[in-house]
Amino acid sequence: MNAASSPQETARGHGRRTLLLLFAVFFGAMALAGVLRFTGWQPAAHKNVGQLLQPPVDLRGQPPQLASGAPYPWKGEKKIWRILVAPPATCAEQCVTLSQGLAKVWQLFGHNADNVDILWLGTPPAPLAGTPALRALAPSPALRAALPGVDDPSGVPVYVVDPNGFVILRHAPGTDLGGLRKDLSTLLKLK
Repeated sequence: MNAASSPQETARGHGRRTLLLLFAVFFGAMALAGVLRFTGWQPAAHKNVGQLLQPPVDLRGQPPQLASGAPYPWKGEKKIWRILVAPPATCAEQCVTLSQGLAKVWQLFGHNADNVDILWLGTPPAPLAGTPALRALAPSPALRAALPGVDDPSGVPVYVVDPNGFVILRHAPGTDLGGLRKDLSTLLKLK
């Protein structure tokens, strides 16, 4: 009788081990996910390069005017993302370099380029003047003052403004504009 029950006990023990292993894998994965979630870890693909502004800066109360005097609406018929630059009046060579980089970034959006405007507060440098996405804005001290860290001593920051008029990202002066392109490419995929 021992010989007959031994295979049953072996099968039952094997089944229990399998069940315990399944529980360990399932609950272990849940525990790992919980630890990662509560420590703030995110996969690199989901991290933005620019500084996420919390809370976003609401510019809807300050609709800008184009240099021509026409209003520039924050919310239009199309979903337009904006790259906003608000340089100081003394910006010279650095602004020329920045404008050349922004023109290249805009061109790299390809078929999505029509969904991005480049807003330049004040007179834009000549290299940017031929870019179809350029919207030269009339100087606005109130708009400029609303931008966080706009008077950075290390240079000119670049901002990303959503289709509703909220500043959501700030790219520090001198950062690689490839990061700006990456951030905007991700945002352009949002529906």
